[in-house]
Amino acid sequence: MKSIYISYLAPKNIINYIKNSGCNIHLVPSGGRTYNAVDSHPDIYFCKMGVTEHPYIFRGNPAEIGAAYPQNIKFNAVCLDRYFIHNIKYTSPALLSEARETGLEFINVNQGYTKCSCVVVDGHSIITSDEGIYRALNRYSDIETLKIRAGFVNLEGFDYGFLGGASGRIGNEIIFSGNLSAHPDYSSISQFIEARGLAVKYFPEYPLTDIGSILTDF
Repeated sequence: MKSIYISYLAPKNIINYIKNSGCNIHLVPSGGRTYNAVDSHPDIYFCKMGVTEHPYIFRGNPAEIGAAYPQNIKFNAVCLDRYFIHNIKYTSPALLSEARETGLEFINVNQGYTKCSCVVVDGHSIITSDEGIYRALNRYSDIETLKIRAGFVNLEGFDYGFLGGASGRIGNEIIFSGNLSAHPDYSSISQFIEARGLAVKYFPEYPLTDIGSILTDF
């Protein structure tokens, strides 16, 4: 049975949807380590190692996490099937070691909130609003990247959150926390996902909200 990690502050309708899908859900509590807005976000504490080739969750040591950026992004990396993407200067040494042992190639980016900034669609496809990530990934012919407009995602205490933090893949669905159809790039986002044989699930009852990603452990 798949284990799903999601913030305990995530809206009840998305939590219930995941429970009803038959997955084992783990609600991530506040860790008392960083800003209240992200302190219960799974992508602050965990990193999903890969997408389609036997992915699993790397569980970081919370003691490594500092109160403020960039000391709170130690584990906020993206792993594709071949690549490890993060601001390597601030990555946890333990996570870097895990990535090396897994055989992933490193791609360094300036954005420390890398996972927050990326919707990981499959093992070689990403959606991001971050210009630096987009430029870095465009150098790789085996990575497909869709660039979207920044903003349009709620995150309490900040001007806006990130679409990567408002999403996650469970099976053959990319699930969005909130009303994706209100995003100005909704059509291109949904087409990009559906072109890869995946479905789009979102919740029109509430605005798109950054909940720190939905992470799946197999």
